[in-house]
Amino acid sequence: MNYTEEQSRTANSKQQYLAGLNHLIAQRQKQAAGIRAEYIKDIFKESERYRADFCEMLGWPLVSHQKEGLPNVTAEKLSDEDGYCIYRMSFEVIDGLIMSGLFFRQNSVEPQPLVIVQHGGLGTPEHISGFYGSTTNYNDMLHRVRQQGVHVFAPQLLLWGENYQVEFKRETMDAQLKRVGSSITAVEVYGITRILDYFEVQSYVSCFGMLGLSYGGFYTLCTAAVDKRIRSAVSCSFFNKRDAVGWSDWVWNKSAEKFDDAEIACLIYPRKLCIEMGDHDPLFDSQYSIESFERLKEMCQDVGTDWVDFIVFEGVHEFYKNDEPILRMVEELR
Repeated sequence: MNYTEEQSRTANSKQQYLAGLNHLIAQRQKQAAGIRAEYIKDIFKESERYRADFCEMLGWPLVSHQKEGLPNVTAEKLSDEDGYCIYRMSFEVIDGLIMSGLFFRQNSVEPQPLVIVQHGGLGTPEHISGFYGSTTNYNDMLHRVRQQGVHVFAPQLLLWGENYQVEFKRETMDAQLKRVGSSITAVEVYGITRILDYFEVQSYVSCFGMLGLSYGGFYTLCTAAVDKRIRSAVSCSFFNKRDAVGWSDWVWNKSAEKFDDAEIACLIYPRKLCIEMGDHDPLFDSQYSIESFERLKEMCQDVGTDWVDFIVFEGVHEFYKNDEPILRMVEELR
């Protein structure tokens, strides 16, 4: 063959194809939004049906899996501190699957609330607990909760960074799980609910709350939507519009026709929810968060919005430095 040409000659056709795909996606998103608006109209009247649909969308083991007793648990005491003790605990949430985390138990005679405090991407329980020094953008959120006299459990999810020298590809594992009717979200939300199963029967625990940053805010929203034992939740630096931020492990087949962040939040009603977002978050545009909350308010015309707070604070991708939402959550739990 004698013919040759510059690579740049096909740039226009490639650009045309890309534009066509974007146009196709925009059309389908618009159609899905209309379907979702119709689908969700009875969410407050038939919340259990929608909760079941949400679990079905996320997949096994939230559906089609039978719990058998409490998870097997091991605990190692790490430290006696002033007024509380620290334990590293492991839970066999499904046969062969062990989730671990740090437990901060208050030295209290009376039963106290337990709050799940969830790290985000590249995070660990040890990081957010200050074991390595600074908690960076978590802004000491775990100890700010613990200082209110409640128990705290911080689970480890599949989100740690490369410095731990235990490599994984979260997106690949999520795809593998979705191929067999599950998802990384379903497995990890289920794991957290199994941890609640254990703590629910402990005499020193009175009730549950949950709080998290970024991915932790995602898991807070989803876990509180699934498990009604979580009485109050604070989701920081996540709540948005999935059409704008469609990370692969945050979307599921035809999820745009059923549940966006606003609809997931409605599954928490009438329990308490606080949504927080920094106004200069470089990862997630707070304007989309505002638009999503406006959508939530539209859906709440018949039930009101006294159950949900929405805060756009002056800050970046970080946990809100004001303690008021934490204090309010603990007051609600007590």
